[in-house]
Amino acid sequence: MRSFEIGANDAGQRLDKFTAKAAPLLPQSLMYKYIRLKRIKVNSKRAEISTRLSAGDVVDMYIDDSFFAPREDRYDFMTESKNLDVAYEDGNILVLDKKPGLLCHPDAGQYSDTLIGRVKRYLYEKGEYDPAAENSFVPALANRIDRNTGGLVLAAKNAAALRVLNEAIRVRDVKKLYLCVTVGVPKKKEGILAGYITKDEKSNTVSVSGKREDGAKTAKLSYRVLDSKNGLSLVEVDLLTGRTHQIRAQFAGAGTPLLGDGKYGRNEANKANGGYRKQLLYSYSLTFLFEKTEAGPLSYLAGKTVTAGDVWFVKAFNDGTLKGGGGRKNG
Repeated sequence: MRSFEIGANDAGQRLDKFTAKAAPLLPQSLMYKYIRLKRIKVNSKRAEISTRLSAGDVVDMYIDDSFFAPREDRYDFMTESKNLDVAYEDGNILVLDKKPGLLCHPDAGQYSDTLIGRVKRYLYEKGEYDPAAENSFVPALANRIDRNTGGLVLAAKNAAALRVLNEAIRVRDVKKLYLCVTVGVPKKKEGILAGYITKDEKSNTVSVSGKREDGAKTAKLSYRVLDSKNGLSLVEVDLLTGRTHQIRAQFAGAGTPLLGDGKYGRNEANKANGGYRKQLLYSYSLTFLFEKTEAGPLSYLAGKTVTAGDVWFVKAFNDGTLKGGGGRKNG
């Protein structure tokens, strides 16, 4: 039997969600059975699967020790790089400036050296995260960016902050602006690209259409051309929906693909610039609107804007060292 005292980071969770994290090797069907049979109790009383836990509650689990993950004396994240670009930090959140090439989370091809791993090490070494003192919470990213795209990523240091960030992102209450370089000049200096996106899971690509098809999702963004030279354009983008590869696919569909984009771009333009293997796209500005979100512990952030310190391709564009490589040069 093991007992867990619910702290601030566990409060508000359903009993089944907490149990799944505290006893990760316990099969779900058996967990539900144990809750019904009172082998998992809250404050020494029977509880429902949907019972919401409060700070100070005690959860007793009369289950075999084999269902609990073994305590670690050394954590995997301590092998992660210490290289972490922090654009903003306070007691609740981090805004991280992720560089192209870095994964946000582990995937099937790479487990180590990810952004979330670096965050865990950073907070652990600062004394702000101790896995041994937590029942289920771990620092988490509230949004993610493709491996070869750079930009601002939000991380929560506690559960209350994570709930607020997740909700704000869900209702589009965090405004994110992107910078990109397109091959060619968009037809209008500013405007809106709207259509429908369908994802092909096998190839991990998307296609854009002007007509709704089965499984397609609405995709909409607004853009503003900041400058054009050498057959290229520096463009600011405001995502009005958040779809996989949306900016890349929609600009390619409009005839002005992103420079460096190996999936949706133009090889001749990429080769003309030394064979870029990462799209010139960066999430460079983030504003906490909190107009529709109950911000609670993060209410002090309302109206705050955080910007990236250095967008790697802007200087090269301004210097005129980037080449268009055959893109559309005028509208």
